[in-house]
Amino acid sequence: MRQLAPSAPALALTSLALMGLISTARAQSPQTPRAASCPTAIELKAQDLHGLWRMVLWPEGGSESAPASTGAMLLGPHPEYPGSVRGRLRRSGPGADLEAEVAGDVGDDGEFNLDESADGRTMDALWNGQPSDCGRTIRGQRRPAEGRSDAGPALQFLLQRAPAGH
Repeated sequence: MRQLAPSAPALALTSLALMGLISTARAQSPQTPRAASCPTAIELKAQDLHGLWRMVLWPEGGSESAPASTGAMLLGPHPEYPGSVRGRLRRSGPGADLEAEVAGDVGDDGEFNLDESADGRTMDALWNGQPSDCGRTIRGQRRPAEGRSDAGPALQFLLQRAPAGH
């Protein structure tokens, strides 16, 4: 599989935009040492999702090597729902970067579920995927919420945990 390297300006902008969120997330969620074993998808907990994730989205029938959008997502503990995560995403979009709030979890069946909202109130899109690679990779589909055709088309996604220190 070919890895995509985001453009330097896009990566720099995403990094700068999320730097404030990273320091906030670190203050809210001290890093817990990862167990020596590799957790399966059904063994993952919300805290295993905390941190910075790189994202690539592409159209159905397309390829991640020809993305429709790239960006980053930062997840931390959800302040109101223990066992869940909350955070923000920033990704490229037609004409301008897109930003949204996200909240979700990994269910008992190991499925990753996330709700996306541009305004923090109305659900715009749903993310459903399957974690793999000891929880460092999540693949799935982002689809518009019911009645939200303005949220764009259904897209395949790949989330990869950013290396520590980034």
